Amino acid sequence: MLFAASAEGGGGLLLPGIIIALMLAMYFFMIRPQNKRRKEMMEKQRQAGPGQTIVTIGGLHATIIDSDDSTVTLEVSPGVMCVYERGSIARVVDEETTESAESTDASEDDSDTDSVDDSASTADDEKKDEAEKESSDAKSSDKPLADGTQN
Repeated sequence: MLFAASAEGGGGLLLPGIIIALMLAMYFFMIRPQNKRRKEMMEKQRQAGPGQTIVTIGGLHATIIDSDDSTVTLEVSPGVMCVYERGSIARVVDEETTESAESTDASEDDSDTDSVDDSASTADDEKKDEAEKESSDAKSSDKPLADGTQN
């Protein structure tokens, strides 16, 4: 029935229905999740208190020393204090997350050094020695360099 009306030139409700469906889809897939993230961020900013490590929107890592309703006092390094608006807090750094990331990085570094082959390292040392010898020979000669300058 709907398609029959459009075939006769009436247009029907198909086009307005598609537009409304696209607007609803855009709301549920784009606007609603963005509002949810914004509310979560505002809640984290409000809950941030003394002793927590944060990152500002400018990328500054600091520890909260004191806070009130609209501002926080941050210790950037020992003895260096800065006052920021609460809205400038980009995220609160979880201590557990940073500790687990550091331990993961340390274990990866250990596994990388264990897999180094001694014969490969001696071959690399020999190549470095040859390169140093060639560069010292080039420096000692009085021949002009490719760019027209002389040593």
